[in-house]
Amino acid sequence: MESDLNQLRNVTSIGTWSVSSHKSGGGFGVEALRDGSPDSFWQSDGPQPHFVNINFLRKTELQLLRIYMDYRQDESYCPSRISVRAGSTLQDVQELHLLELEEPSGWTNVDLRDETTGHPLQAHFVQIAILANHQNGKDTHIRQVQLYAPLKNSVLEEIPFSTTEFLMYSMIR
Repeated sequence: MESDLNQLRNVTSIGTWSVSSHKSGGGFGVEALRDGSPDSFWQSDGPQPHFVNINFLRKTELQLLRIYMDYRQDESYCPSRISVRAGSTLQDVQELHLLELEEPSGWTNVDLRDETTGHPLQAHFVQIAILANHQNGKDTHIRQVQLYAPLKNSVLEEIPFSTTEFLMYSMIR
């Protein structure tokens, strides 16, 4: 999978992130989901379900969602059932995937492309809903979340014609 990531663009940082709750005290908030360290984690605080919400200013193409979890370290805090949802706003989200997880350790990859066309998801809003934890745990730990978009060749995408002859004259030198 790591080699496939070279064909994608990491868009994790361009969204506005929020969580439904987090344990008070330092280091357990939404920032822990994006700090690049699998040793830190977001910890929810309160009744399930727990939510991670990512809002984009404009409609964004998304191809891959990655969630890092570690059952060996987190046990009853580790999610066992996750719903991945998307839409234009919180009010119109629709479920894309329902994940049933058995003691996950490491990255769980969720392909966000349309199953029939293969086109990337286009959304303003993505939601990760933690519906259940292992051992009926109440609060949850998620260690990292990443979102990836297709890597675009901006020159070719802006040019409506792509013949060799046309491309020869497409740029001013």
